[in-house]
Parts: sequence; C-alpha cells; structure tokens
Amino acid sequence: MREPRSLVPADPASPVAALSEEAVRTVVRRIVDATLAGGATASPAAATASPAAAPATGGAQASNPAAQERIVIAIGADHGGAALKDRIGQMLAESGFAVQDCGTHGSAPVDYPDFAHAVARLVADGACRWGVIVDGAGIGSCMVANKVPGVRAALCHDLSSARNSREHNHANVLTLGAGFIGEALAIEIVRAWLGTAWGPGRHAARVEKITDVERRYMRQPGEGSRG
Repeated sequence: MREPRSLVPADPASPVAALSEEAVRTVVRRIVDATLAGGATASPAAATASPAAAPATGGAQASNPAAQERIVIAIGADHGGAALKDRIGQMLAESGFAVQDCGTHGSAPVDYPDFAHAVARLVADGACRWGVIVDGAGIGSCMVANKVPGVRAALCHDLSSARNSREHNHANVLTLGAGFIGEALAIEIVRAWLGTAWGPGRHAARVEKITDVERRYMRQPGEGSRG
C-alpha cells in the first residue's frame, strides 16, 4: 500500500465543525479513504521543517488560510521504540504533517519517562497538536504522559482501540508498544488514530469528568500520594 498524501483530520476550527457528529465522521472517513488511495511526494527531510502550507484536502479547507497551516505532531521514544518512531515520523512527514522529534535517536539505553514527558509537554503547552510515543510496551510512556495536565494519552494496540480513543475519549497523545506490534500495524494504528474525529455528543460530559478529576488533584497535590 502506498503512503497517503495527507492524513489531516477534521479541525474543530474549520467549517466542518458546524456539521453534525455523523457528518463529521463521514467527511473524515472520505478524506482518509481518498488519501490512502493516493501516492506520497513529500520528502522525509520535511520531518524537521518548520510548519508550512499543508496539501489541500478539500475545497473548504483550501479556502481557509488557517486550515492550510501544517499540523505539528510531536514524536518520541526510548531505545526500544526508536526505530519504529523514526518510521512513523517519516510517514507523518510524507503525509503533510510537520514533525517535532524529541528523540531518542539510537539504540543506546535511555529512560522512557524523559521522552514521554517531552512529547506530552509539547502537546499540553499547545506547541504540537498531537503526540505519538513509542517504547517497548507503551504502558510506561502512557502513564508518564497522563501525569501532565491537559494530556489524554491512550495506549492502542489495534485499529478499534485507536478509533475509540479519539472518538470517545478525545485522546491527544497516542502510545505504542514496539515489542508488541509490528511496523505495518503501528503505521495503520497511527493513520486510524489521526483519521478519526472527536465525536463530542454524549462523550463530551464524560471527558469533562476526566478533566474534573485532574483539576481536583491539582488543587490537592498530596491526595494521590498513596497507591
């Protein structure tokens, strides 16, 4: 399967946001299906380039200057996930995203919390729209990322969990276990995750409760010290 030209999902700031939930999901599915059928022309070197105009994905986005800005995605990994992280970064760059690579860049042993925190902080601060973190199992990085206020990290191991975490839980960071899934599946998970729109509706109140729990413990930092 050839790489997609673009996987830019629906942006809440774009005109698509005025549509119904089902209409938004339909539009996103059509965009993803169309891009999966296209060929990639971007160079992998674009991964570290500064944000620039993204490939047009439709008439509505092409007429919206804000929608033409390339979405920035932070990626990071420990030594166990570095190779897969690099492959994901290449795919994202070829798909029209700008990529902020937080490392690591080799097989020398490092500590996953350092890189998971770096990615999560960029997402929480708004410097990057989304984040993707890879370690051996994906579990530790997910735990670290979710310690950062404003981050909703999801460990996904198949396409269903990827789509569910976006549509139901409004996940903004994806973690993957390089030791549990192969490269091909990991790439498809990232594509599915980015290609699934947040479907608020009945899910919005539940996600807000997640945020409420976060706010509660931020006010009482010592409350969660046990367990």
